[in-house]
Parts: sequence; C-alpha cells; structure tokens
Amino acid sequence: MKSITIKGSQRESVGKASTKALRNAGKVPCVLYGGDKPLHFSADEISFKNLVYTANVYTAMIELEGTTYHAILQDIQFHPVTDKILHVDFYQLFDDKLVTMEIPVRLVGVSPGVINGGSLRFAMRKLSVRALPADLPDFINADISKLKIGMKLVVAELADEKFSILHPENTVVVQVRTARSAVMPEDDEDEEGEEGAEEGAEESATEE
Repeated sequence: MKSITIKGSQRESVGKASTKALRNAGKVPCVLYGGDKPLHFSADEISFKNLVYTANVYTAMIELEGTTYHAILQDIQFHPVTDKILHVDFYQLFDDKLVTMEIPVRLVGVSPGVINGGSLRFAMRKLSVRALPADLPDFINADISKLKIGMKLVVAELADEKFSILHPENTVVVQVRTARSAVMPEDDEDEEGEEGAEEGAEESATEE
C-alpha cells in the first residue's frame, strides 16, 4: 500500500490553550497510539490533504524529531461548521502485527447485464480487511465482466491468500438487477426456447 509522508513536531504541552494556539497557526494536534506510550505531535493542516480528502486509502509515514513511524489513520475530527480538521489519531504499524483497515473496492470490466439494460447496484464500496502491513492492498478488484442480469458477486469470490476479508462470505458486493429497459440476451432466449421445446415434446409423449 502506498504511503503519505507527514512531517510533525512533538508537543510539549497538550492543554486547551496550546491546542487552540496550534489550530490558530494552521496546525493540527495529533496523537500516535500503538507504541509504548501515546505520542502527541502536531503537523501542518495541508499535510493531510492527500491522506484525508481522497477516495483512496494510504498508510502514513510520520516523521518526528528524526524518527519515522509507520501508521494508519484511526480517527479524525472535523469542525461542525467549517469542516476544518480539529484532531487526528493515528495507530502505529509493526511489520509482524496484523492490522484492520477499510479498503476500497474497484470494479473491473464491463457487465454484460448492464449493457443489456440491467441496473448495477454497488452495495459494498469498502471492505474491512485484516493483514500484515506489507500485504495491505490499495484496492480490492471486483471483476464484473461475467455478471448478467440477476447475477451477483459476493465476498467469497474476492478472497485472497494475503489478507482476510472480515465480512460473511455471502455478503453481496455488487449485483445486476432487472430494470424496465432491460433486454434479454439472445443466448438466454435461445436457451429458454430450447427448454420450452423440450417440455412440449415431453408433454406430447405423455399424452400419447
């Protein structure tokens, strides 16, 4: 998984007055959890632009006083009116410890069901994944190129040996529903015609 570098400064004081002063100076108070003890630091608000305001998911490389910490965004607080970032919590990553993250799902291919007028329902745009930091994917690819009208793709079909998806295997990720404008593909119509002919032949044989 790709990382965003955030250069910060450790905080000497964590009181309300110092926090307000930091925000007035365009900085965001932060805490890094997961290590021996919480580390309080601050970073320029602009540093979070590519980490927060994006549909993608990244880990963070936090540089503090010459030491770099690998972490993930755990929690973020916004101002209720201005949407400015008020506070950020990070969780430190270790190479040998599993971590859980919300990973975006990326649709791959073109659904024949959608081409025929079906309605695509993208139910799970993100999935909870548990893995070692080195195995965290940027995306989980969902191939919809075989989905005809009425078909669906479930979590079990997206399994990968490098990570675990923390949802029931039968959870629907994406499906193609019937729509008023939907057109039955010719091959499906042929199959139905053949089945109808077979049923008719059987009925005739029975009557005889």
